[in-house]
Amino acid sequence: MMKKLTGILVSSLFLISAAWAAGGSPTVSSDIEKLGMRLYNDKNMSFNGTQSCRNCHHHFSGFADITNHLDPYTNFVSTGADGVSKGGRNAPSSAYAGFSPILALDEASGEWVGGMFWDGRAAGRDLGDPLAEQAQGPPLNPVEMNMPSKASVINVIRTSDYVNLWIRVFGKGSLDDVDAAYDKFGEAIAAYERSTDITKFTSKFDTVLETDFTAAEQAGKTLFQTNCSSCHSMEAAFDSPAPLFTNYRYANIGVPANPGIPSASADVGLGAVVGESQNGKFKIPTLRNIALTAPYSHNGMFPTLMEMLQFINDRSSFGDPEVAATLSNAVGSLGLSQAELEQIEAFLLTLTDDY
Repeated sequence: MMKKLTGILVSSLFLISAAWAAGGSPTVSSDIEKLGMRLYNDKNMSFNGTQSCRNCHHHFSGFADITNHLDPYTNFVSTGADGVSKGGRNAPSSAYAGFSPILALDEASGEWVGGMFWDGRAAGRDLGDPLAEQAQGPPLNPVEMNMPSKASVINVIRTSDYVNLWIRVFGKGSLDDVDAAYDKFGEAIAAYERSTDITKFTSKFDTVLETDFTAAEQAGKTLFQTNCSSCHSMEAAFDSPAPLFTNYRYANIGVPANPGIPSASADVGLGAVVGESQNGKFKIPTLRNIALTAPYSHNGMFPTLMEMLQFINDRSSFGDPEVAATLSNAVGSLGLSQAELEQIEAFLLTLTDDY
């Protein structure tokens, strides 16, 4: 029986992988979502035809970087399409990003909310959608997909086998104006990233009664509510149907510089976008699928979830923060025991989709 079940599991994984490789998915319904899926998986969006969005935002790694996920001790950031170039930050998950609002200052709290990327630079003001603006970045980034121009990206679409789907979604002549077409390119990918193929809400947390949690999971949930939920909110917000486990704000939790990412200066995060009073602050990520998205933090400093939790609990033994001026006091000295951290970890594992 076990051998039979194992065979069924392997066959199922093969079929899932084959469907993804072919650009097919049963959970993508609208034409714009289908188009976005084709764009997301098209390796011709890189200068040498070797890399698509999926390389750095893969379903097996919670829509974060699959290479980093497989070896988080030595891979902290994504490798570009040329096989050599390295980004400066850990690739965040593309799942659950679509609820993030346009970057804006919350006057009541004095905190910045929304935008996309770790530093919020895809603010969303141009397209009215931070996720669509984020999707426009990697193809033209010289250390990522390295396409020479917007026109080269649009030409890939013109000569693709899904061009008729594009025309069905956006209409005849919609590829004529390169700038306008590139905006639609971002719009389509954002639609796919918001689809239930990526943003699923199908974890144990979502699909079982709380009484079905183990004792460790239940204890971890209680500890999480007390110690973590002010930043990783457990309330549905931003028009989401369920908790997002983030508030889409920014914080400097005191992460040290990663020696594996050489840099001549400190990474100031949000400060480079809105002003130096926000130096050292990075976007608070969703914790959904957190078990799959190693390594952790904006610079991949922590290879395991437990090490990330240990740092949040007591950062005193991890080295000096890269930026000290805006350091948050909400984390770093929580006073939790190792057993309590393990309970929080058990709860966090209930946030993995496809339960």
